[in-house]
Amino acid sequence: MLNRLKTIARHLWLDADDTRRAISPSMLKRLTQRVAASERRHSGEVRICVEASLPLSYLRRLGKHQPIRALARQRAVMMFSKLRVWDTEHNNGVLIYLLLAEQAIEVVADRGIARHVSAEQWHNMVAHMSSAFKAGRYEDGLTEALAEISAVLMQHFALDGAPGAAANPNELPDNPLLM
Repeated sequence: MLNRLKTIARHLWLDADDTRRAISPSMLKRLTQRVAASERRHSGEVRICVEASLPLSYLRRLGKHQPIRALARQRAVMMFSKLRVWDTEHNNGVLIYLLLAEQAIEVVADRGIARHVSAEQWHNMVAHMSSAFKAGRYEDGLTEALAEISAVLMQHFALDGAPGAAANPNELPDNPLLM
């Protein structure tokens, strides 16, 4: 019960100002440029969403049957939908979701890329990235996440790059969403 109260208090304490402090304007600009550079090499779409804390509607469900990790995953899936990452031409959008209150990362991939990458592979990628987040090195962690996801997208959805090849439309904004 005490742990549950501590978790709720931590989430109620943090807000969008904390997100803006963690992700500076210059870092935001660099991350936007990295997403754009990544998307020039493959047909996938990558969104980054950084959220300070879970909304109260999620925290109300916190308990034995709904641990905080499960709630973070549910929120990431909701943001995947809300940001329309699923709505790309090749169904190969990927959301990188960072929850600051838990220093947790979730990766949600659309069915086009999920066909090629197992849940275990996604889990292993997240495990690699989590050490940077736990140390508060958000730019390092997000850059590593983007690099690993870009490598997977390049493997399965690389652009031809030949002169006259069809351009890859930018279907989603490149800038990370801070909440």
